[in-house]
Amino acid sequence: MSTNILTKRIAAARAKGRLGLIPFLPAGYPDKNRFWDEIDALDESGADIIEIGMPFSDPVADGPVVEHASLKCLDAGVNLSWILSELAARKGRYKAGLVLMGYLNPVLQYGLERFGRDASSAGVHGVILADVPFEESGPIRAAFDPCGLVLIPLVGLNTTPGRMALYAREGRGFVYFVSVLGTTGVRSAFDTGLPETIRTGLAAAKAAFDIPVALGFGLKHPDQLKALDGLVDAAVFGSALIRHIDAGGDSKGFMQVWK
Repeated sequence: MSTNILTKRIAAARAKGRLGLIPFLPAGYPDKNRFWDEIDALDESGADIIEIGMPFSDPVADGPVVEHASLKCLDAGVNLSWILSELAARKGRYKAGLVLMGYLNPVLQYGLERFGRDASSAGVHGVILADVPFEESGPIRAAFDPCGLVLIPLVGLNTTPGRMALYAREGRGFVYFVSVLGTTGVRSAFDTGLPETIRTGLAAAKAAFDIPVALGFGLKHPDQLKALDGLVDAAVFGSALIRHIDAGGDSKGFMQVWK
């Protein structure tokens, strides 16, 4: 079992008899100032890991809610330099593990080695790149590993056992399991119960990986967590949090409902 802080945060939640809670919010949303207040609130309200989205102009895996939020952040001037400098100024402030989630293009433009160094120095523990298959991940891991920054594997319903084994070989932190064949936030994958396809996929992931399995995409309300207990170790929610903020709520109120 990995000793990465992300693994430890989820393991600590499981030891308390609950799933690890992993909220996602695009960097700079709903605006560049309030964003950090929301991150503070997520951390203070019991988030085990916080995923910060790296806004990108062509977010192929994101549904309309996350895409709209990310484009708003880009319009406000959010970029990797801003994200990393603001995180560096707050290093040591958060109890939660910190993960950056996005796409490869901005990271390549920033520079792989430079990004690895700066993200690690800013207190980031892991990175999820939604458009990087295993075969293209070697140079990224080579740049990140020396900095102690982990590349988190992303698998899903259409990931074969053979490919799961490939990802598991280099898996660190936790594995992000995508519960739908599509983009985020468009539909609920299991409003009335957990489909057998998801159960089968999760069982395959649990068998393949020796790190925690976190499920994302399709989580809209807290009752869904009950269907996941015993099948996964953590749950990721992004679109639901963005909708809550858009409706006038805040992260503290959101976490009170989901805990």
